Amino acid sequence: MYLTHQLKLMGTQIDIAVDATEPQKHLAHVVELLHHYKQRFSANDWDSELMVINDKAGIKEVVVNSELYDLIALGKYHSLAQPSNLNIAIGPLVQTWRIGFSDARLPTQAAIAAKMPLTNPRDILLNPSKHSVYLRHKGMKIDLGALAKGYIADQVIAYLARQAATAAFINLGGNVLVYGDNPKRADGFWFIGIQDPDKPRGQIVGRIKLKNQSVVTSGIYERRLVVKGRSYHHLFDRATGYPIQTPMASLTVVAAASIDCEIWTTRLFGLPINQALELLNQTPGIEGLIITKDRKLLLSDGLGSCFYAVYQ
Repeated sequence: MYLTHQLKLMGTQIDIAVDATEPQKHLAHVVELLHHYKQRFSANDWDSELMVINDKAGIKEVVVNSELYDLIALGKYHSLAQPSNLNIAIGPLVQTWRIGFSDARLPTQAAIAAKMPLTNPRDILLNPSKHSVYLRHKGMKIDLGALAKGYIADQVIAYLARQAATAAFINLGGNVLVYGDNPKRADGFWFIGIQDPDKPRGQIVGRIKLKNQSVVTSGIYERRLVVKGRSYHHLFDRATGYPIQTPMASLTVVAAASIDCEIWTTRLFGLPINQALELLNQTPGIEGLIITKDRKLLLSDGLGSCFYAVYQ
């Protein structure tokens, strides 16, 4: 039996579908899992497990659950990798700009400059034997952001697979992961639309055909702040504290695990176009496509046979 469910959580809309003998029971547990992970990973809820670490910044180390510790360790590793625009220590800047929230504002240069010293991922100190996390300076804030969404999507699908679901789908605010054969198609493939950055939501440049894979897109079109006619997006340059200046409009990554999609969309977004495309081609297990502001569409070598364009 194929059953779908929709809810709003973690500041986004979440769509879930499962094909199984007891889909109602499984969907109910998935909702419980989503609330559980929100309580663990949220950077916007004062009572989350992550916020305990942020609240103790510059004061003391915090012993944390192994899931939270491992995700922070993974995020720090990729924040320090080269090249990378991922930075899980970006929290102070996110909270200064608040783009995507009702109280978003354009900070002063002085306000941005004051936060920049608090965004160095090297100042996230990890103790693997104790599973503890210590932020070296008061005012530091870890923001796991998209990494948490990827991890959660993977955990939800892993649970459904363990329950012998024959097929499953989750769209966690644009983070899509599919499992098994699509019960609505004879060939079993899922087709995931890729948003046109220049058009209203739902208008796409093409579709990606996949099975047992995830698709994640980072772009400058989803969350914006407009001040005096100038638009600011929510993807920040770790070197300047301002939104990244880039010819990219969006970057989509396809991989088996949603967490890998989130890592690489964030690492690569805003890099020089040729460098990002080269890394998509050279990194095992990932494929991707780049849409530029001047409406060029660039595919990695392995994605051509899976992408069906409707680009105008």
